[in-house]
Amino acid sequence: MRRLLCVAVLALLAVISPTLAPGEVVATMPTNNLLTKIPYVNADGTSGTLAQEYSGKVVLVVNTASKCGYTPQYAGLETIYRRYKDQGLVVVAFPSNDYGGQEPGSNADIAEFCATKYNVSFPLKAKMPTKGDGKSPLYAALTGTTSPFPGEVGWNFEKFLIDRNGRIVNRFTSKVKPDSPELIAALDSALKKE
Repeated sequence: MRRLLCVAVLALLAVISPTLAPGEVVATMPTNNLLTKIPYVNADGTSGTLAQEYSGKVVLVVNTASKCGYTPQYAGLETIYRRYKDQGLVVVAFPSNDYGGQEPGSNADIAEFCATKYNVSFPLKAKMPTKGDGKSPLYAALTGTTSPFPGEVGWNFEKFLIDRNGRIVNRFTSKVKPDSPELIAALDSALKKE
């Protein structure tokens, strides 16, 4: 059933999502984008969608892990979240245990670690698969063939930038730090557009 849902969502995304060149930002986009309507589970067990929770926001989706060499990026993500949240940015973390088993804890363990070690105040969602046949519908849409930036997530802390209209406008590998010039430029560009 999950695979059928993923195929249906990807087929619908293919109809409404034109292909973008890497780094290209589209000024006007349909407001009925299905990416923002794909359900996921919040850390507290409730369900949500990007559209329900962050309508009109620029969203930086990040797959995270607590025991990874890139884990210190939590600090940089918190810095950009605090710097840009009043302009409409929200950083949304989706913990994943898919890469080297580096996120073995429960959702409560993850939240406690992030709060105590990095003072994270941006939203943390429930742990979810981000690669392979069992990947979540959200990550299937982010990385599928109809995505403007297709291809499996390579490792923890890969980032997808979604504009205010629910369209993926950029993708950054794990090596790109949250305060890197290219990520900051992409954030600035997305935040300036309505």
